Amino acid sequence: KGSHKHVTKNRFCPLVIRFFHCLEILRLNEDPNVQGLALDLPESLYSSKILNAVKPEKDVDGLSDVNLGRLVRGEDSDYLVSPTAGAVVELLEDLDGKTVLLVDINGALGSSLQCLLQRRGAITASCHWKSPGLQSKLHHVDVVVAGSPKPESVPVSWLKPGTTLINCSSDLLSGRQSLNNTTENAVCSLAVAMRMQNMVKNTERWIHSQQLRKWDLHCLKLQPLSPVPSDIEISRAQSPKAVDVLAKEIGLLTDEIEIYGQTKAKVRLSLLERLKDQPDGKYVLVAGITPTPLGEGKSTVTIGLVQALTAHLKINSFACLRQPSQGPTFGVKGGAAGGGYAQVIPMEEFNLHLTGDIHAITAANNLLAAAIDARILHENTQSDKALYNRLVPVVKGVRGFSSIQLARLRRLGINKTDPETLTEEEISRFVRLDIDPSTITWQRVVDTNDRFLRKITIGQAQFDIAVASEIMAILALTTSLEDMKERLGKIVVANDKKGEPVTAEDLGVTGALAVLMKDAIKPTLMQTLEGTPVFVHAGPFANIAHGNSSILADKIALKLVGEKGFVVTEAGFGADIGMEKFFNIKCRASGLVPSVVVLVATVRALKMHGGGPSVSAGAPLKKEYTEENLQLVADGCCNLQKQIQITQLFGVPVVVALNVFKTDSPAEVDLVCKIAKQSGAFDAVPCNHWSDGGRGAVKLAQAVEKAANQKSSFKYLYSLEHKPLLEKIDTTIAQKVYGAEDIELSPAAQSQIDRYTRQGFGKLPICMAKTHLSLSHQPEKKGVPTGFILPISDVRASIGAGFIYPLVGTMSTMPGLPTRPCFYDIDLDPVTEEVKGLF
Repeated sequence: KGSHKHVTKNRFCPLVIRFFHCLEILRLNEDPNVQGLALDLPESLYSSKILNAVKPEKDVDGLSDVNLGRLVRGEDSDYLVSPTAGAVVELLEDLDGKTVLLVDINGALGSSLQCLLQRRGAITASCHWKSPGLQSKLHHVDVVVAGSPKPESVPVSWLKPGTTLINCSSDLLSGRQSLNNTTENAVCSLAVAMRMQNMVKNTERWIHSQQLRKWDLHCLKLQPLSPVPSDIEISRAQSPKAVDVLAKEIGLLTDEIEIYGQTKAKVRLSLLERLKDQPDGKYVLVAGITPTPLGEGKSTVTIGLVQALTAHLKINSFACLRQPSQGPTFGVKGGAAGGGYAQVIPMEEFNLHLTGDIHAITAANNLLAAAIDARILHENTQSDKALYNRLVPVVKGVRGFSSIQLARLRRLGINKTDPETLTEEEISRFVRLDIDPSTITWQRVVDTNDRFLRKITIGQAQFDIAVASEIMAILALTTSLEDMKERLGKIVVANDKKGEPVTAEDLGVTGALAVLMKDAIKPTLMQTLEGTPVFVHAGPFANIAHGNSSILADKIALKLVGEKGFVVTEAGFGADIGMEKFFNIKCRASGLVPSVVVLVATVRALKMHGGGPSVSAGAPLKKEYTEENLQLVADGCCNLQKQIQITQLFGVPVVVALNVFKTDSPAEVDLVCKIAKQSGAFDAVPCNHWSDGGRGAVKLAQAVEKAANQKSSFKYLYSLEHKPLLEKIDTTIAQKVYGAEDIELSPAAQSQIDRYTRQGFGKLPICMAKTHLSLSHQPEKKGVPTGFILPISDVRASIGAGFIYPLVGTMSTMPGLPTRPCFYDIDLDPVTEEVKGLF
């Protein structure tokens, strides 16, 4: 750290040398361990191209155009002075009114000298040793500064008595100057010292840059229209900042981002080490009441809240969102970038592919599936000896174990490293996993709602949607690259014929999975409509997985916002599902403590819970939802009250955000806010961010800021150590959270619970896979159902992710498409290449 490097000359022709040095300089520019570059080249190789190849912030010789420009403009704290020029000026005492002639000094050094000399009051001129009228010029100056030795054809008598002559050839700093000239030696010594001083200054700059910097965020202006245009029209009407500009504004260093196009960038995890001593900001979770199939706008509230905090209240804030799956994007729900004037832009890039993380998960998941099938095939068709010879082949006359094979040997208790020393019994144990095909739990995945794939069986496995993959859950819950690799290795894919778990590590595929996921682990930086920062990372569903964005995105954002800033993230679906998993699973893995919960409600959803007609995607809303009906709203607030009670189980203050629609009457809005406050909410605030952007969520932001200053008594809902799996599922989650009277375990579910307990997995948290459309297992049961028996049809384990997930009822992990999917409206303009129809 803080090192400086020299680029030295090589014995090639000049063009090759210049090319080599440019490449070497460009390489060192990008080396985060090199904080300064000092050029040491023959004079013939000093060119503007070479000098300007050095990054200005690493230019310890101060000769790049940027540093020269700063010197000329007098930006004292922001430039480095050429060591040679600085040494010459330092040697000359009183220069005020004196005339200085620069002979054979051109380019960057000449410009630096002229500027420094003129600042000291000197009058400067320049020429060459062969310039006409040189004798006259020499006779009328007080100081001569030469860039090359005085030729014999120029006699000393041309200088007037008392003239100071200084040699500052470009060889000074290399030590190639003559040793019989006292002035020359003095310039050399001073120049070396000043270069050292520049190196120190550069290193101090670097140390300062590693600390958290105050944000210099330039928010984008919004001009909301009425009526509100479509989401994609709003997104396209705003011109986002270049992502490298946004990164610099929020304190990211250039070597901490990897840019994808103009508006997206991956952020490297090295930032966590740089800011490890920086206090975290406040941590806010956005959850919701039990939603309609249309969704109630948690993502929109999340975006509106951070736009209000940062663009309007001038408080550092970050939104952390999940990456949307292609399933809902092309299915019913549409995209997940927010909506109206509170969304992430460009929304089409957010909703389609992003930076390819879900594709990486799909590739890794299916590689593991292929490895399982291949291993079963080869073990069924080969002898122990043949397997051993293929698994541990002789390469160039040498046979050796790979590192992952050595790890397997150690797990088997075989402490040998020489393949030739294993006994036949040890070879058999090493090569045979003896996977029981009937116990395989690992499914193949695709990122599309494809109902037909529910019918496809490959071996003993079927298809899931990609975001249901355990690898997605691992991405969301991992805390480092090392942690991710360890979690990938722990994935249990099946049992062997003795009932013991078989892992990805046993299959030898851990390293390959980590390689496929090495870029996906980095959060993606984007921005809101008002130019505030957003991290998009991981995208597990909340009904069939734990439904939260990544721990890493949250941790990085909490460091970047500073101690007084806010990080706002969301949990999928209702508080009974996404929030419960956020607290009991994600917070356990991260160690982070939430400050506030924002509970999103809509009048529409409350009317549904109060007995209103069913709500279906694509169908017009019935009049009950478009006309004032205070009784329906009051009756439906039971669901809001229940979700507030669930939040209070965890000891976190809750602020209700009522996402206002144009069909909501003032009386309905006031009624919801009144009931919410009476039910224990810290505050309840109507929000108009969809139509007004951040300005429409300022009151919500102020309420959240106040609530975050309240004392939090956060606690988990259950102990991992002291509660068995069955009790966590039944008395804690089913009864306390959902309001069930009891649970009913199928024989298969009971068998799996017994097996996981026997295998040592009984101390893991629970991740219920349940419908999001009701507190119960029956989607049609609205409000607050009671007295129901919760059926547990199966229990599965995500050991790498670190949880057990029971399947409630007939929960499917492969959604299907509706009669009229969103893709009917999605199109591409072949001329402009613009995407149409996304929402």
